[in-house]
Amino acid sequence: MSARTAPSASRADLVADTALALLAERGMRGLTHRAVDEAAGLPQGSTSNLARTRQALLELAVRRLADREARVLALDEMPDPRAGLPALTDALALATHRALTLNRELTLARYELALEATRRPELRTHFDAAGARFRDRLTALVTAMGSTDPARHVLSLVAWADGLMFSCVAGSFHAEVPSLDEVRAGLRELLAGMPGVSPRVARTERG
Repeated sequence: MSARTAPSASRADLVADTALALLAERGMRGLTHRAVDEAAGLPQGSTSNLARTRQALLELAVRRLADREARVLALDEMPDPRAGLPALTDALALATHRALTLNRELTLARYELALEATRRPELRTHFDAAGARFRDRLTALVTAMGSTDPARHVLSLVAWADGLMFSCVAGSFHAEVPSLDEVRAGLRELLAGMPGVSPRVARTERG
């Protein structure tokens, strides 16, 4: 399990990473304090000492998920709006493709937590706050690029990416992961239809 390969990580990170790995491997029913201890190679009771309740363990996993997905999505590497739509398309395509391939396990864990959040309002608060980090950054980018309706355009982008990831990780296209070029082409087509944004694409690509 990948969590064991990071001996320098803090105990909290180790527990959270192991919880995410268990969610991807066994689903929500397979996540227990004892299972985390065993999978992480920790003394029995270690996870309970860190996160007493199941809710606390899930919240720990959600916070760790947000930190790891921020690195997958490379929020600090998103292009300057002045770089134009091709740069944004490349960045979003790379982030989406990473989620489909190198970070497939993390994506599966996110879907498990998202479904659990629909049944636990207190977990929903943490899950939504984590997701807002990416949405806020993307909103700022499309606004700076001239979007006439940033909120709606961000919803379309996130829905497209989420739909693609679900279909290719857990849905009917799980055996047909698209290439980076195919993901980029899909994003380019989507962005080209956004009022205020698409003219900038045309000017940049011609220039």
